[in-house]
Amino acid sequence: MIDNYPIVQKLFSQILPISDIVVEGFSKKMVERNFKKGEIIKPYNGTERFLNIVVSGSAGLFVAKNEKDICINITYENAFFSDYSSFLNQQPTAIQAQSLEDCLFYSIEYRQLNYLYGKSMQGMSLGKIFAEQAYVRKQQEQINLLTQTPLERYRNLLNARPDIFQRTPLKIIASYLGLTPESLSRIRKKQ
Repeated sequence: MIDNYPIVQKLFSQILPISDIVVEGFSKKMVERNFKKGEIIKPYNGTERFLNIVVSGSAGLFVAKNEKDICINITYENAFFSDYSSFLNQQPTAIQAQSLEDCLFYSIEYRQLNYLYGKSMQGMSLGKIFAEQAYVRKQQEQINLLTQTPLERYRNLLNARPDIFQRTPLKIIASYLGLTPESLSRIRKKQ
């Protein structure tokens, strides 16, 4: 069994004060999964089976457009990562999940998670809050993409994740910001 309790407890407590018994229940149901840089975690048109905690590394979600991968999400340590729509519905989506660096995940399978939700009101509350936070975060990203200038989006990302350019390829960052790599390079040179 993996010793994931401290990481699970830390991440869950940022969402909701939660009992040790609930954290222990989740910890016991999680499995350790490792991915090499560039490895496909969930393919296009596949079904997401796991909700993951990124312990180390980074991963992205992509959609294909005109034979290019467009990045719609980048996740780093101490955060949840999943094609969440596919996970919730247990249906395939047009989203691919891929490791951007070597990754270590603590993962819980869909049925196990729902089993734990059914055992505890705290567990159910945790799931509800997580889903609400994910929705609000994604909606704000969409608003920013439509209302902010490329420079504003770049600055916001840099403030939120100062090390992003050391860890993530420029073309993926540009895609995530809704820019071409050339446009992003011009913005960076002006700063």
